[in-house]
Amino acid sequence: MAKVALITGAAQGIGKRTAQVLAERGYSLVLNDLHGLQQTIASLPAQTEVLQAVADVSDEAQVLQMVTRVLERFGRLDVLVNNAGISLIKPAEATSSAEWKRVMDVNLFGPFLLCREFGKVMLAQGKGSIVNVASVAGLLGIADRVAYNASKHGLIGLTRTLAAEWGGRGVRVNAVCPGWVKTEMDEKDMGSGAYTDADIENRVPMARFARPDDIAQAIAFLADEQQSAFVNGHTLSVDGGWVADGSWESLRLKKR
Repeated sequence: MAKVALITGAAQGIGKRTAQVLAERGYSLVLNDLHGLQQTIASLPAQTEVLQAVADVSDEAQVLQMVTRVLERFGRLDVLVNNAGISLIKPAEATSSAEWKRVMDVNLFGPFLLCREFGKVMLAQGKGSIVNVASVAGLLGIADRVAYNASKHGLIGLTRTLAAEWGGRGVRVNAVCPGWVKTEMDEKDMGSGAYTDADIENRVPMARFARPDDIAQAIAFLADEQQSAFVNGHTLSVDGGWVADGSWESLRLKKR
């Protein structure tokens, strides 16, 4: 029987590519987003079994409905990928309470709800893997992103706590921390004038943006109980060396 993976934010970017990678590995998929998922579904191998779950991950009632639908269709869940997220680029002093709350609801409260409810399913099974998509912004402070940074720091804390609680009961919980990825979200953020391609490429030791596939392959590794059987509570940076490099820009560029 095929393993079942749920991916939130699967309509585009990292979520879409993760769906493709897991489908290629033979998973049945539950795909979640606020929007239509037809483009993602059309990109998958024809034999892939897919359940669409259009829902707001920050709405508890909708999450509970998702659990019911998944169990009715598949009777289990092997992998949960908490990928859905939103960004906000604003100075801290200009960030409204409503903006802060919305970022926290989607980026942190939603993953908590999904972990809590599908964690119950995995604990009853005695096995499962949860992969939370955090960010280098969960490891560092990046100016003008106070809500986003705080939400991703919190997501890493959630990851480590659940790993400590559930690892002995067969459920592994890990996180990936992407650097800047060329996705629709990046295009929107860059369109605001917040940064340029050169800003990112000059900061990354590998001199490029991440690709959705870079992140999806890391997620697939952490999801796989054969490849990462003893990896639990880990935060895997997939950032081209961003967090490792404390050089100033002229020194970094001199080494290329």
